[in-house]
Order: sequence, then C-alpha cells, then structure tokens
Amino acid sequence: MRLSIIIVNYNVTTFLRSCLLSIGRYVNAIEYEVIVIDNNSSDISWRDLIVEFPEVTFIANSKNEGFAAANNKAARTAKGEYLLLLNPDTELESDFMSRLILFMDGLKSPGCVGVRMHDAQGNFLPESKRSVPNMFNSFEKLFINFRTNNTKSYYRKDIGEYQIAKTDVITGAFFLCKKVVYEEVGGLDEAYFMYGEDIDICYTMLRMGYENYYYGEASILHHKGESSVKDERYLEMFYGAMQIFIDKYYKKNVIKHALLSVGLKAKHQLEILKIKKTQ
Repeated sequence: MRLSIIIVNYNVTTFLRSCLLSIGRYVNAIEYEVIVIDNNSSDISWRDLIVEFPEVTFIANSKNEGFAAANNKAARTAKGEYLLLLNPDTELESDFMSRLILFMDGLKSPGCVGVRMHDAQGNFLPESKRSVPNMFNSFEKLFINFRTNNTKSYYRKDIGEYQIAKTDVITGAFFLCKKVVYEEVGGLDEAYFMYGEDIDICYTMLRMGYENYYYGEASILHHKGESSVKDERYLEMFYGAMQIFIDKYYKKNVIKHALLSVGLKAKHQLEILKIKKTQ
C-alpha cells in the first residue's frame, strides 16, 4: 500500500465529511487507506460517517489525547509506505497525490512535503511554508506582522506561492512523509497537546539531515480557524506550545532563550487584552 491518510477529528463532523468526500473524489491512482481517529468528541455525530464511509477505518479514543498523540496512535496501525497527516477541515481539490508521491520518490533525502493552502475566500495561507523559529523571525512574527517582502522571513517570502522549493517547516494540516522516516524521528512530540508539533518534527527532520519541501503546484482548501474558538484557552495552548519549542531548543543559549520567552509572554498578554476588550 502506497499511502495511509490519517485524520484526527474533534467536534467537526461536517468538515470531516467534506474532507472524506474530497479524498474519495481525487485520490484514485494509488492504493491507499484512510484512518480517522476521534479524540473523544462531545459531538458524537461523527459515528454516522462509519456507515457512510465503510472503506474508512475509524478509531475512537476514550479521552482527548491531543493532536500529536492521536496521530502517533493512528500511524502505528498504518499500512502505507507514506503517511499523510491531514486536518479534517481541509479538502483536496485535484488529483495530485500520485504526482506528489512520485516527486518524493525522486528525492535523495525526503523529509516531509506540504502543499499550497488557501482559505474559503481564496486567500493564500502563508503558514504553508515557514522558517524554523529563531530570535529574529520570531520577533518579526510576534510584533511586525510580517510586513517584510522577499526575504527569508518566518513565512518564507523568498519562495513563490506556486513554486516547488526546499523549505524548513510545513503545516501539520497537510503533512506527507515516508512512514519509516516518521518512525525514525519518533513521530510527533507528544509534549505538544495542540499546535507547535509540526514545527518541531520539521526541525527534527532537518537536524537529522532530511530535506523538507513546499510543493506549490498542488493546492488544498483549509477552513482555517473554523474549528478553533479563539479564546483565552486557545491562546494558552498556542503560546504554551511555542514556549515548549523555545525551552527544548534554545535553553542552552541563556540570552536568546530569555529574549524569546519575554517576547512570547508579552505577545500573549497583548492577545489576552484584545479578547477582553471585545467581551
């Protein structure tokens, strides 16, 4: 089997159904399987999909184990040569999977590959291609709102939207890699409950000598943010994940670690104030 598509679901049945329909519509030229793992959704309507999609393997977690742990659990059961971690709030838009896998087959040291993503309004999502966070691009992201152009900024403005090129970080919303590589790097770090785990595994692959690619000739729809409530709990998880990354990779550099941590905490507090002003 060439491909195992892994989808972690949590209270987004409508999006999940559209995602599964898009897979059935556009993944036809290769042998594949789909594994859906539900992270103990309070909305149990996802179970109706078991009958509608009998070819899909459904796994039900008894508790919400987090995005990283759920993906790792499903990956251990996967039979495919390649793994595709796919968000349930995404939709494939064309038959590019066989082409993408052939592209990876031809790479000397394939790490992971991501594709061009856009939202429901057709706007390009810049997190499709990113740099590893460092002191400079992190402060650019936190406080300058990415006003730089054509530079190797956090959102890799030096890579064209429709280009195929090496990049550092792709998104976990569409994350394709060989299963043997996924296993070699240890899968997603389960210290991250939600957010940040994609940055971490991409950086781990780079540090182990693998090459990550952005494949801008293929596009998917990502209903970004539709399944996340932007409240104080969300901010706690998001900025907490960034702190985990900083602690893991910059702890030995005391000055850099301190500056990044202070900047992160300052931005976190500013976002909390924004929410409180709207309440």
